Amino acid sequence: MDLRPQQHKQDNRGISQIEVGLAAAIAYHNIFDYPLRHDELTKWYCGSQTPKLIAPDTLVASKDNFYFIAGRENLVLKRLFREKTSERKIKIAEAAARVLSKIPTVKMVAVTGSLAMRNARDDSDIDLMIITQKGTLWLTRAVAYLILKLAKFSLRTPGKKDEKDKLCTNIWLDETDLFWTKQNIFTAHEIAQVVSLVNKDNTHEKFLEENSWIVNYWPGTAQARQDIKKKKHTISRYLNIIISFANFLAFGLQYLYMKPKITREVVTPTRALFHPVDWSEEILSRFGLAS
Repeated sequence: MDLRPQQHKQDNRGISQIEVGLAAAIAYHNIFDYPLRHDELTKWYCGSQTPKLIAPDTLVASKDNFYFIAGRENLVLKRLFREKTSERKIKIAEAAARVLSKIPTVKMVAVTGSLAMRNARDDSDIDLMIITQKGTLWLTRAVAYLILKLAKFSLRTPGKKDEKDKLCTNIWLDETDLFWTKQNIFTAHEIAQVVSLVNKDNTHEKFLEENSWIVNYWPGTAQARQDIKKKKHTISRYLNIIISFANFLAFGLQYLYMKPKITREVVTPTRALFHPVDWSEEILSRFGLAS
């Protein structure tokens, strides 16, 4: 695919797989009103699903080093505006991450969703993913909420419409449960775009290693393989028993509170995913890939 500043037609039958992957990447990000910069095409070119993502007659255009579906030049200004908006939200996330990093059992704090791509709307919340030390997720979650409240951070309340600049800790993972079973082009992108703000003991790298399947969808996101050593937690046997009991109790109390409200959320001793809307199904359906 010729990516010089011009408008041109793509023909899946006459161009290489890499060229199809680049055009498909532009088509995919078009759904999110997100034109790609030239240097981002390498990272976000598509892998195995590309033949189904782009029609043979798709028109690709470029302007000011951005690439987008022809006729959507307005997305350039929209992206620049959202980048500016995202900077404000990132500063809030960084401040919260500094506070959370003081909790010994917090292994990673990361920005997810549209904010991780610097594509957040002005009225959107701040999505955070938190990975905890083995066997401490629910105890850590309780402590984290208390500390964030004491530090005067605004936390999003489920069901409330006012979400602007509020923290939404909607993904909690125990470090022993990092593998994503639902594998598709959307979830792969969500994992690849995560931006860590706190990363103890190479937890972010372990997360990507556990989900190395994402390169089947986004080959350009492949990480250099690292020799990641597992760190042993040197705490006494009795303290470990106390922490385990406290975590078990914290899980039971929080689960009882949440149980009547659970719809599509995932709540287990090692994982808590608070995403009531499964966006992957909607995204896949647009490309005719939904199961």
